[in-house]
Amino acid sequence: MRRTAGLLLTLPLLLAVACSSSTKATSPATPTSPTAAPTVPSPVSEASPMPTVSGGGFGSKATITIPDGPPSGQFVVNTVSEGDRSTVNKGDWVTVNYTAKDWTTGKDLPSSYDAGGKPQLYQAGSGQLVPAFDQSVIGKKVGSRLLVVAPPAAAFGEQGNTQLGVGPGDTVVFVLDIMESLPPDSTLSGTMTQPPPTMPQVKDNGKAPVTITIPPGQPAPTELQQAVLIKGEGKQVKAGQTLVVQYTGVLWSNGQQFDSSWSHGGAQALQIGTGSVIEGWDKGLVGQTVGSRVELVVPPALGYKDQAQGAVPANSTLVFVIDILEAV
Repeated sequence: MRRTAGLLLTLPLLLAVACSSSTKATSPATPTSPTAAPTVPSPVSEASPMPTVSGGGFGSKATITIPDGPPSGQFVVNTVSEGDRSTVNKGDWVTVNYTAKDWTTGKDLPSSYDAGGKPQLYQAGSGQLVPAFDQSVIGKKVGSRLLVVAPPAAAFGEQGNTQLGVGPGDTVVFVLDIMESLPPDSTLSGTMTQPPPTMPQVKDNGKAPVTITIPPGQPAPTELQQAVLIKGEGKQVKAGQTLVVQYTGVLWSNGQQFDSSWSHGGAQALQIGTGSVIEGWDKGLVGQTVGSRVELVVPPALGYKDQAQGAVPANSTLVFVIDILEAV
């Protein structure tokens, strides 16, 4: 739930989409221009010459060796090792670790495995990232390591990316490790417990918004209330991470639903613990674990205060049920 609107802050707004090569880039996956890009060639699985990949294998930083001679100019997606989990489909939320090298200069580029690096979380086929990331993972299995040779049209175009050290028209080589994939209709499994009777009760509806029932005659609380309905066994959520969540929100005053991820195509991505969402979410979700379903009752002071927001009147107490699907 954003601080200033009735919808969650989705991932494309969290990425620093640059307007030109002089704009700060956050990772090799960040596009350098939102304007129309050159036509991207269809990827092939092999071309000559081809880089080689060595190192510790899937889940560790790769060593990329560039062959003699210029690149073929083809967009190549080659499966180095195939995973045995689900297949990535367009629209899935994908978590990818990556190693990168500039073929043209032979220089190593920033990697998610470097100190301070982090995996790239994005929606496959969304068009928000360079095609080397956006298109390469579709149809591949989670657990796979991919070798991607990206000519300018599939990487940073003819302008390059000065912040990453990619020159105009350079070909870039990526090794992508597909760590996780979540369809937009993902939900949590497991036995759900009810919160205390003084809190709203929750009915699971599968791949649809939960039903939240406000306790009759119960005054709205003035402090943040939280209850874990399903306890996840994943990693603990930390401030600054990006979460993938399903959520539903209703008003305490009348139980009316005012927002749900299901109304926006399913699972959404947001940054937590940085003020990008309302304070009640920052306080209530940091420290929870991935795989958890959490109910939050958010008083006005930790929500929208005295400001009306769309279907949310001023000074509203808000009730959310949130499924934490992933944290990166």
